[in-house]
Amino acid sequence: MEAEQGTTLPRIGLVATDELRIAGLRAVLTQPCGWELVLLAHPRALDMTELEMVLIDANATEHLASLLEGFRKLRPSIRLLVLGGGNEVDFIEEAITAGARGVLSHEATEAELRMAVDVVRDGSVWAPRKILSRLLDRATAPPASPAEVHLTTREMEVLRLLMHGLSNREIADSLRVEQATVKAHLGRLMRKAGVANRTALGMRARESKWA
Repeated sequence: MEAEQGTTLPRIGLVATDELRIAGLRAVLTQPCGWELVLLAHPRALDMTELEMVLIDANATEHLASLLEGFRKLRPSIRLLVLGGGNEVDFIEEAITAGARGVLSHEATEAELRMAVDVVRDGSVWAPRKILSRLLDRATAPPASPAEVHLTTREMEVLRLLMHGLSNREIADSLRVEQATVKAHLGRLMRKAGVANRTALGMRARESKWA
């Protein structure tokens, strides 16, 4: 199917298992907008078709961060939009850290879904405005003093293993989580510490006696 001016219509990959949601997304995106929706079973399916972006239903996988990382590694330029998962800051931050360009709740309207797809395809980030503002504040805030830094139990576990010299894979194996989850935790820890890499994070943690 071709657009009126002869350009190929955008093809969007979809990772979802709920038949009603698949049907709803097809109705919202393909008929009014003319986009082509292609069901994907796994990241390797990218090798079989040219896609501009991928929509991922968070309910379709128990390993969202790993799935996002898989798509990003295979096709770094592809845009990834997560559907569902809630509006919690930590969930959205972890999804974006793992490679998503946006997160949209299942309760979004048809207009919001189409707008989110347009924004993400254009290279921008889509998330609730309040959460984007909080994420921006976290990214630009000056490093906090040790007394002001709050670390979750999981972040403390990751930090201790890092300080013992373990790699991301070894940390993931030790905690029985995905490597992408470890990277997300390290990303948050680096932002809290105001450092740019895991080596500096370890040094800062030792100096501040965080773990």
